[in-house]
Amino acid sequence: MITITANGKINLTLDILGRRDDGYHEVEMIMQSINLSDKLTIEKIDICDIILDCVVEGVSDKKDNLIYKAAELFLRTYNISCGVKISLEKNIPVAAGLAGGSTDAAAVLRGMNDLFDLALSARELCVLAAELGSDVPFCVVGGTMLAKGRGEKISPTASLPNCAFVLIKPKLGISTAWVYKNYREQLVKKHPDSNLMMGELAKKNLDGICGSLGNVLESVTIGTYPQLAVYKEKLCLYGAKAALMSGSGPSIFAVCGDAAAARRIAVKMRREYEELEVYEAVPASADK
Repeated sequence: MITITANGKINLTLDILGRRDDGYHEVEMIMQSINLSDKLTIEKIDICDIILDCVVEGVSDKKDNLIYKAAELFLRTYNISCGVKISLEKNIPVAAGLAGGSTDAAAVLRGMNDLFDLALSARELCVLAAELGSDVPFCVVGGTMLAKGRGEKISPTASLPNCAFVLIKPKLGISTAWVYKNYREQLVKKHPDSNLMMGELAKKNLDGICGSLGNVLESVTIGTYPQLAVYKEKLCLYGAKAALMSGSGPSIFAVCGDAAAARRIAVKMRREYEELEVYEAVPASADK
């Protein structure tokens, strides 16, 4: 039996460069792990089956669950004859732009690699992860990464300096496919500059990092749900250095100088907006 942590993520930048021949969008983004996390316990069982001890909102058939798909892919790829039972403690909100499903799938791959003593490298796990979803390779490795292609081509960047985040999740479930389908480049006022962001990361300049944040998918999600812009403004009014939507949304993260500032802002947001789920987090480092 093994227990493994599955960290969520935020997007410091997210840009769309065009449409690919395979139907996906060509993206360039800088992603950051955060310590808002799920926990998975994986144990061997004698029967050739995958037993899930979890309920994920919006997923009724276990075979549609990314946890199941990851376990099935791992067992099949490495010709493992026994099965596994997987229990999930879910803390990351679903359909939120925080990679909740992707990070659980990545944790299954990492956990089963250890459970079955296969000693696969991160690169080998990332190849497998790319079959499950665009964010899953990043979630295998974590930390601060530049992602290209459809998101599966990752390379490390300098890490964030010390800071903290407030995350808010409105009562909206946003389909990533819907957001990308409705993306229109002409509606984007400004594209983020990944090179500029990487330079500010290298300098550990938190103010410069905040000034370089950008996500072109805000043009779709916030364009459809303008209340999200109100939440962003309020987070900054309450003292955040900057705020941005993560992924396809609807979650928004605010960057704060330290955990005490994040706590003050989180208390105010909880008090003012009962409809929001409010979380506090800090950056998480890459898995070794």
